Amino acid sequence: MPEDVRARQRTGVGVGLLMALVLAAVLLSALPDDDNRQNPGDCIPHTVGSWSTNDRLTAEFARYGDDATRTDDWTGGDGTHSVRLPDGRLLWLFSDTYLGQVHGPPNPVGESYAWRDGTAPLVRNSAVLMDDGRLTATLPAPLFPDPGPNQWRWPVAARVEPRSPGSSEQVLRVLLWVRTAGPAPWIYGVPTATEVATLSLPDLRVESVVKVLDQQLVQDPSRRVLFGTTLVEKGGWTYVFGGDDGQAASRPASQAYVARVPEGGLGDPAAWEYWDGSAWAARARPGAVLGDGRRSGVGSAFSVVRVGGTYMLFTMAAGARGLTTVTSYWACSPTGPWYGPAKDFTPSLPPGQVAAYNPQVHPELSEDGRLVLSYDVNWLEATGAAAQLNRNVSLYRPRFVTLRPASTR
Repeated sequence: MPEDVRARQRTGVGVGLLMALVLAAVLLSALPDDDNRQNPGDCIPHTVGSWSTNDRLTAEFARYGDDATRTDDWTGGDGTHSVRLPDGRLLWLFSDTYLGQVHGPPNPVGESYAWRDGTAPLVRNSAVLMDDGRLTATLPAPLFPDPGPNQWRWPVAARVEPRSPGSSEQVLRVLLWVRTAGPAPWIYGVPTATEVATLSLPDLRVESVVKVLDQQLVQDPSRRVLFGTTLVEKGGWTYVFGGDDGQAASRPASQAYVARVPEGGLGDPAAWEYWDGSAWAARARPGAVLGDGRRSGVGSAFSVVRVGGTYMLFTMAAGARGLTTVTSYWACSPTGPWYGPAKDFTPSLPPGQVAAYNPQVHPELSEDGRLVLSYDVNWLEATGAAAQLNRNVSLYRPRFVTLRPASTR
């Protein structure tokens, strides 16, 4: 506020100060609840109590991927995220995706695996619709075109929200990671920016894409932060989690970060606030909320969900165990402190040199205190991976488990 003129009478200063305090109180009362002020009694320590394979969901993606009646639909992909649409359908979002047709088994070398030939199209992203538990259609792919030469977009978390704060019209907002081709160790692209796409409902037409955080000026690519690996809604805020690429720089684990946006504001870069380590601030350099670069930290993608008043984070474990093992952390606030790693589990993997990654909780499918979690599977060595994935199509599809969180109090 401008400085008061010295000649102003003392009574004027008092009235001005009182009005400012009243206005501040009104503004504060209009803001969403800050989740850092939640009742600590609502939060209790949690870990993974038990888990089991979810064969029904895993088989549904295998059925749809192997269906040869269409040649332009999804046959495999990773980066598995989901969002419930207002009409009840479930939209599944994928990063790199194979389209085309699946053959066999047996495959050309006599193995009992369904396979695709080397001409199968590979696109950078796709979306598949599910209705009443059955996958029904692949949207024209790629859904999000490349932003520029040698760049691509990977969709991550999504949510349905008002077109703008307070609006009665709903739209679908999809977070996008922009990556740029680069040399080793950036074989999966250099992290470049976080974008938000707005899609109309119910026809899922892409209306716009806006950049909310550009990271190109951060000199060290391993310190660049991309947001959107997971979203959590609480008290009128959408908490958007992200991570850096520390693992690409040979650190055992990456670090996690968090931003927040008022409901209806995901598509407005000015509405984003970032936790800088001590406070929320716009246009601030994000400060890590989890990860010491050694024992604790996250994989390249992770998931956060609320269980009662507790936040649970699922990620691949640090170090070599991160190729096979899912672990968890818990906190009473999105900004932490985060406790863990807690009890972990090793989901089933197909034989061969394969790795699990990108554990994602799907709240739309979770019920009765049980969480549905997917994980992606890929060939471990980048060299020759495409040939291996075509030789056995099941290597590049999501798999699912059902787990039950348990209190450790």
